Amino acid sequence: MSAQHTHHAHGHDDHHGHHDDGPHSTFSGYMAGFVLSIILTAIPFWLVMAKVIADRNTAVLVLGGFAVIQILVHMVFFLHMNGKVEGGWTLLSTIFTVVFVAIAIAGTLWVMFHMNTNMMPEHPQAPAAAQHGPGAAHNAAP
Repeated sequence: MSAQHTHHAHGHDDHHGHHDDGPHSTFSGYMAGFVLSIILTAIPFWLVMAKVIADRNTAVLVLGGFAVIQILVHMVFFLHMNGKVEGGWTLLSTIFTVVFVAIAIAGTLWVMFHMNTNMMPEHPQAPAAAQHGPGAAHNAAP
């Protein structure tokens, strides 16, 4: 039984020798990500609270840009995503997911914004007086 236990432990060590866990960040790497995250949160907060951007559409685009940049900072500094981890499969699957979600959101918004033009036309309703015409009065008398 001890021979099997020793063999199992040896096999376990070989597994770690061949597996690439990816880069391990240092304290300075985490601090750089943390500082960038604070900056990328403070700037949009200031832009909104100080009403720096008057146009709503421009503000949404600028804030969306800051959000995308912050997502990338989190992915690189905290999730350690790059082309080298797991042979690039993690990055490739993330790109696929982002593209898939973007297509789904864009398609949903496109359908919602064009729904009115693709709806059936309304039929004109008969005026209320025409509904109570001579036939309605004739039917009401006994």
